[in-house]
Amino acid sequence: MSAPADRRALRAALVAAGAADGHYRIEGVHEPAPTPPDFLFLRQAPDGTWETGAYERGAHHVIGHHPTEATACAHLFRLLT
Repeated sequence: MSAPADRRALRAALVAAGAADGHYRIEGVHEPAPTPPDFLFLRQAPDGTWETGAYERGAHHVIGHHPTEATACAHLFRLLT
């Protein structure tokens, strides 16, 4: 499967791959409620770039900074599949 190009395609690809809903949060597309205690995330940074990371113990830990939504989506997809 090729890497998803945007957040909606990423969500569809993760569903198709069988990734558990509570293992990730995609800003504006997939925001599980109630919020799981730990998950991987993709979000847009204040400067317009994209971040991937892990939410643990009440804190966001950024592990990747990406210039485009597509590169961030590809990174989160690799982390979850």
